[in-house]
Amino acid sequence: MKRYLFLVWMILVAIGSSAQTYTDPYQPLMDAFDAQGEKIMQEFKALQEKDPKGELPETKAKAKILSDRLDSLGVEQMKLVKEIIRDNQDNDLPAKYINNAMFDFSYEELKEALNPKAAYYSSPDLDKAKKLLASYEKRKPGILFHELEMLDQNDQPVKLSLWVGKGNYVLIDFWASWCGPCLREMPHVIAAYEQYKDKGFDIVGVSFDQKKSSWVAAIQQFGMQWKQMSDLKGWRSAAQEAYGVISIPCNVLVDPTGKIIAMDLRGETLAQKLKEIYGE
Repeated sequence: MKRYLFLVWMILVAIGSSAQTYTDPYQPLMDAFDAQGEKIMQEFKALQEKDPKGELPETKAKAKILSDRLDSLGVEQMKLVKEIIRDNQDNDLPAKYINNAMFDFSYEELKEALNPKAAYYSSPDLDKAKKLLASYEKRKPGILFHELEMLDQNDQPVKLSLWVGKGNYVLIDFWASWCGPCLREMPHVIAAYEQYKDKGFDIVGVSFDQKKSSWVAAIQQFGMQWKQMSDLKGWRSAAQEAYGVISIPCNVLVDPTGKIIAMDLRGETLAQKLKEIYGE
């Protein structure tokens, strides 16, 4: 009888243990990162309220410090995410972290994280990350550019091969006049073009617009001097399928032979890459 009661007790303990909610040991660390990030953003907000236009020298200096702190925090948080993935190949824990950080991974990092042999690979939480990786595969460094044939803003038929693979580095820039982030990114693209155009650097803008008038107005407004093309089909553009574009701004940098050497270069990363190429 005593042995029977002992076995019943063991079964109940086992059932109770399996019913307990699993505790993520990394969550407190992530919460701490989020709290620090929120604090920095509150400081940014206070700074903006004090100097809305950001014209004061002390405001610019403080904003630079806060920006550097935010970047450093992001780097440390990504280190932790990569540690979680590395140390938990035999359980589902990494899935949610990969899902949350997928846009912060490079193509190579995301491919490594989505390891088909890992226990978490079949988690539904990774569906979006897998879709993103599939889109990267269509424009990853090392493959040749994909041809596109559309019309320019003057209704003339053009194709990428008129300029790409002809001996110069070319940025194929996917954008749209209705895309706020694209327009905020445009000054960086313009600056890069102005600095390196005399060295042979070129750009081809591929628009995801649907209204020609809006597309042309944006070209004129920003003074884009490079080539442009569009089939005016919005997200049904041929570029979406050919290059796996699921969000814009998006771009690929193609070498003089027509091979893609980089993708999704934005802000300072575009300037840095071109400096590596042209040496200044």
